[in-house]
Amino acid sequence: MSLKYAVLAALLEGEASGYELSKLFDVSFANFWPATPQQLYRELERLAQDGLVQARTVRQERRPDKRMFTLTESGRAGLRAFADAPPRRPTAVRDELLIKIQAMDGGDPEVTRALVEERRGWAQGKLDRYQRVRQRLLGGRTEEEYLRDAERIGPYLTLLAGISFEEENLRWCDRVLGVLQQRVTLG
Repeated sequence: MSLKYAVLAALLEGEASGYELSKLFDVSFANFWPATPQQLYRELERLAQDGLVQARTVRQERRPDKRMFTLTESGRAGLRAFADAPPRRPTAVRDELLIKIQAMDGGDPEVTRALVEERRGWAQGKLDRYQRVRQRLLGGRTEEEYLRDAERIGPYLTLLAGISFEEENLRWCDRVLGVLQQRVTLG
């Protein structure tokens, strides 16, 4: 899948500038489809050329003019067709740390421990951020109320996937750290 459909899906939230879209990606999409601001700006230009988004210029007094993007009907139709099609292939994990763990035997266990502790810190940080986003989305409602009443539930459901992923990362890190500690103790 290209970035194209992630950008179109992000614009379901409404009109956005490239900067706003970048911030939205940091909060809503980073757990499953990260993108740099430069990638987003390039993709927005392509989408505008293809007629999938429409751009308008907003004049600003003390800042450079900004371009605001919205989905066109063609963009909505393309996104609906994408959403209705089955994925081309299942998700594949590509993780450099897993290769390092695979090759760790005979190396320094303290280096491995430090790598896993670093991963654990990243996972905890992301989980904390996702939980804050979850609380903001819920806005004081229970999950059941939100899922019943919210206009759009897709962003919440993908956020739950990110939460689950980071919770599993934490469980795995704790397990690996426990195994490494046990091996040191057994000597």
